[in-house]
Amino acid sequence: MSTETGEVTGPEWETAPAEEAGTKTEGAAPQEKAPNPPHFILYMEGPAYADTLRQLTLWTHHVLLPVYGREVTSSAPWCSRWWEHPEAVAQLHGLWLAWGDLTGPGSNMSGPANWHRDYLAGVMASLRDPMGPFAGCKPGGHRAKEVPPVDAKDPFGPPPGPPR
Repeated sequence: MSTETGEVTGPEWETAPAEEAGTKTEGAAPQEKAPNPPHFILYMEGPAYADTLRQLTLWTHHVLLPVYGREVTSSAPWCSRWWEHPEAVAQLHGLWLAWGDLTGPGSNMSGPANWHRDYLAGVMASLRDPMGPFAGCKPGGHRAKEVPPVDAKDPFGPPPGPPR
C-alpha cells in the first residue's frame, strides 16, 4: 500500500498486537477486533480482486523490482505486463503476504532474513525461469499463454445429458 508520502507498506490487513485487537485489559473497554487476513488472491473477484491487485502492483513496482528485479535476459525473462499472467499474480501475492508477515510491525528481527531465505529466491527463480510464466515475453513484448487443454472439465461428475 502507498502512503501520502509515496512510501509502500505491507498489506492493509496487518493486525495490531493482541492487547490492541479486541482483548480486554483491566478497566479498559474492549476495542474493535482486528480483521482476518485476506484470502488468497485467486479466490477473489470484483472490487476485492482489483484492490488487492493494485496493492500488490504498488509493492511489486516500488519494493520488489527496484531492489530484486535484476536485468531481463532470455535466460531470466520478466514480463512488463506481469499482472496478465495468473501464475505470476499468484506467486507474487504469496510473496507479498509473506513479506507483510515477516517484515511488518510486530515481526521479529530475523523476519527479513527468513523472507529472503524461505520465499524470495524460490519465487523469483520460478518466475524468471526460461520455461516459467514469462517464457516468450520480451522487454516491451507480452505474449499471452494458452491454458493446457483438458478432455473434460469435470471428468468424474455425472455424465452429460443427451444432446438436444
